[in-house]
Amino acid sequence: MITFSDVSKTYQGETVLGPVSGTIAAGGITSVIGPNGAGKSTLLSIMGRLLEPTTGTVTIGDAVVRDTATKDLARIVSVLRQDNTLTARVTIRELVSFGRFPHCGGRLTTRDHAQVDRALDFLHLDALAGRYLDQVSGGQRQRAFVAMVLAQDTPYVLLDEPLNNLDLKHSVAMMGHLRRAADELGRTIVLVVHDINFAAAWSDDIVAMRDGRIVVGGSAGDIMHEDILSDVFDTRVRVHAIDGTRTAVYARPRDEAYAVDSGRPRRVADM
Repeated sequence: MITFSDVSKTYQGETVLGPVSGTIAAGGITSVIGPNGAGKSTLLSIMGRLLEPTTGTVTIGDAVVRDTATKDLARIVSVLRQDNTLTARVTIRELVSFGRFPHCGGRLTTRDHAQVDRALDFLHLDALAGRYLDQVSGGQRQRAFVAMVLAQDTPYVLLDEPLNNLDLKHSVAMMGHLRRAADELGRTIVLVVHDINFAAAWSDDIVAMRDGRIVVGGSAGDIMHEDILSDVFDTRVRVHAIDGTRTAVYARPRDEAYAVDSGRPRRVADM
């Protein structure tokens, strides 16, 4: 499991996260949701040691993140940033092979090549393996970066906005791949995602954040309620059960007109 205690992050005297404490269960998918600026990516980056916390401690499995050697930590947790760019021109296979660096130092063994092949197959990238990243679509590049993370073969996987650049069809496919990775490969997957309905449909647990704090955490079914989501997003949300899954929609009453002021909807009649 992942445990974080009194974690905070401050920039130039302004606290953008925390302090927050909590536990993410081992196994399955946990989605972190919330509005822009809620602290979701900051928390995920601290978990993966991409950011140093101002205060607090993170433990992944038996490893204290702050005290674990980089090489050892890279065999426990893999991280996908929100923005991924490469200046070098590499093929998809070469990119996915980078995930094996913590295990082989760049000299791939037969086992490393097998893990790369497995990741390519898992994300249905076999036919594109020889293409350069600039020769494929944004969605295919995103799948390649996720394949690289899976090729790292860590028990814990942290993904910041893995649905970036993906249309509806490929977002559904990506969440299906991640669900399979959790169920078939035994990975513990934590992802930041903006679409709360994808979180509801594919996650075991949801952590909802706002203003640098954790508002609530629990099973997807427990979090997908109108009062909770309306509070988290400061927007009136309606939740309906569709095919057994709770689905959130923004609903404006038909008999009222609204204008937006400072992010809060107000009746035109009240202005």
